[in-house]
Amino acid sequence: MLVRDLIELLEGYDADLEVHFAYNYGDHWRTQVAPSVDSVDMGIVEYSDYHRMPKVVEVDYDEEEADEVTCKPVVLLG
Repeated sequence: MLVRDLIELLEGYDADLEVHFAYNYGDHWRTQVAPSVDSVDMGIVEYSDYHRMPKVVEVDYDEEEADEVTCKPVVLLG
């Protein structure tokens, strides 16, 4: 999803509604949890074979190592 897609989707909602992020907690019951979004930041992600999805790259990430992997800037909701 691109930022423009998110903006377009949110236009139809009441501006006073809280924003939460839903995900599977990973417990036995596959509970869907929904903590509130309290930050929007820029970050860098790279694909993780271990997690089988993008992971956030730390700020002190070695630029020489970045040449070995595919990193990209993204907007992070936290």
